[in-house]
Amino acid sequence: MMGRHGWFSGERRWRLTALLGVGAAALALVVTLLNTLPGDGSTAGTSPDGDKVHGTPATPSGAPGPDVGWGFTHTQFSADEGSEAAVERVEKRLGEQPLPQIQHIMGWGAGNPEPVEGRYDFEEMDRRVDFVRATGGTPVVTLCCAPDWMKGGKSGADSTDWSQSALETAPEPEHFEDYAALAATVAKRYPDVRHFIVWNEFKGFWNNAEARWDYEGYTELYNLVHKALKKVDKDIMVGGPYLVMDSLDPRQQQDASTSLKGPWGAMDQRVLDAFDYWNKNKAGADFVVVDGSSYTQDDDLLPDEFAATEKFTAVSEWVRERSAGLPLWWAEYYVEPADADDNRAGWSENRRVAVHAAGLMAMARGGATSGFYWNPEEEKGPECPGCLWSPTDKRDGGGALPMYGLLSRFGEEFPPGTAYETVSVAADDKPNVRVLADDKAVLVVNTLDRKISADIDGEKFDMGAYEVKWLKR
Repeated sequence: MMGRHGWFSGERRWRLTALLGVGAAALALVVTLLNTLPGDGSTAGTSPDGDKVHGTPATPSGAPGPDVGWGFTHTQFSADEGSEAAVERVEKRLGEQPLPQIQHIMGWGAGNPEPVEGRYDFEEMDRRVDFVRATGGTPVVTLCCAPDWMKGGKSGADSTDWSQSALETAPEPEHFEDYAALAATVAKRYPDVRHFIVWNEFKGFWNNAEARWDYEGYTELYNLVHKALKKVDKDIMVGGPYLVMDSLDPRQQQDASTSLKGPWGAMDQRVLDAFDYWNKNKAGADFVVVDGSSYTQDDDLLPDEFAATEKFTAVSEWVRERSAGLPLWWAEYYVEPADADDNRAGWSENRRVAVHAAGLMAMARGGATSGFYWNPEEEKGPECPGCLWSPTDKRDGGGALPMYGLLSRFGEEFPPGTAYETVSVAADDKPNVRVLADDKAVLVVNTLDRKISADIDGEKFDMGAYEVKWLKR
């Protein structure tokens, strides 16, 4: 139930230091001793100046709004590292059509931000923020996860436990205030980051005794972080609860919602209860955040991969009805079930792009204004299924891949505030296509693995298997 997209903890980039000779070893020992606080662990590589402004923050064009549009999340590997030519290739392309970009403060490419209380290490986070700045994208920070000392682990720059179980542990209640202080430190360090998401998927917030989400604990943490961020700057945009909107087989009785269901399944009532509690007891919110998959907890795509995306519309409408008009973000969305190693590479790229397009359409139809593609970037290799660009390890890397073409065009054509319009679709074509349009563009998706002829918005044309086609109006 928690974190199906994985942490890639075993692949974390470690900074390795080679010690050469007895003299170097002795010197290293002295440095280690000097950089160790009694009982607190090593402070090597850390600084007390965590809230010092990093680099040259981008100048905001005006007061931030709660909508940011359609973008992606940086994961373990991204284009902030690699061949200079490949990195610049990605930066240039993103600069041509800037996209909002999420980066977590710990994990998914970022190190432990506060390995010892009051001592900070933002080296990797700095590099990711610099990359977003270089591309002109809107930076979004997800405040997850927590340093070990806040959750019962060891303190120290060399003591971080990167296992999945450790990372999926929430701060202990006695450290909620400490976590809120860390959030404020991040906001001060990156003053051009105007949008913050509090935590990720309720990780660590599960009430075993009652077999439900610990929504009281999460909401307490959320409210403290919200207060701390608004104290730094009242104009900072804060959102939550980032719940996984799990759905069940519609025939399942236990935990299945009797009100929010469809051919795609039935929502897990425990998730809906958690949302309602947070929504009622939150200190405030500038936008609402959820995530989820079109398939059920059993990885079933009901009744098929395209029709299953209608779940995104139903959930979006349900959330919007309860959130007093706040903008809705999908921080993550998945349409292709993962294998045992949490990889999604079983489909052809044409099929993957087509179903993702249907998913984006479904979110937009439900009233969502922002959605973030979880970019499964690889560090190296000749192939990168589902990635936005080819790996940047080689000089010729960083080339745009089909998923990038879909996401960037969708963000360009359907930004926040888009007024969607209906278009004519021939009766024979309706079962075979998905369509979304405004007054300037029409997005059409062929849901079949074969060529079809279509008559849409007054135009007749052929479409290849799983083709995604844009029409101008």
